[in-house]
Amino acid sequence: MASIFSRIIAKELPGHFVWEDEQAVAIMTIQPVRPGHLLVIPKQEVDHWDDLPEALSAHLMTVSQKLAKALKTVYQCQRVSLQVVGLEVPHVHFHLVPLDSMSDADFSRASNADGDALATEAEKIRQALTR
Repeated sequence: MASIFSRIIAKELPGHFVWEDEQAVAIMTIQPVRPGHLLVIPKQEVDHWDDLPEALSAHLMTVSQKLAKALKTVYQCQRVSLQVVGLEVPHVHFHLVPLDSMSDADFSRASNADGDALATEAEKIRQALTR
């Protein structure tokens, strides 16, 4: 059975995409810790990050770095965290979260986001990527 992320990648379920290439996508998470919180996901279903093929792992990091620079531009944050938690969905995904304090990386602060708000944030990030 396809993961929820594979279904979003296949456009069977809605997602607010900020990046897509042959190997990966980045989407806004529906439960952000902060505005701009997004997920970088390989198109290939791999359960654990340490099972990623080396080239795909490197590609995900390159995409994450590009997105982190865009997040810094949009949110004027001190840093962007990259976390691989992986308990909630059996499909590798990197969480990128704009940070100004350690509490900004606290997943217990995540809450459901409004679709319109996610669309607005996604557009800001896409615009920063084109600059």
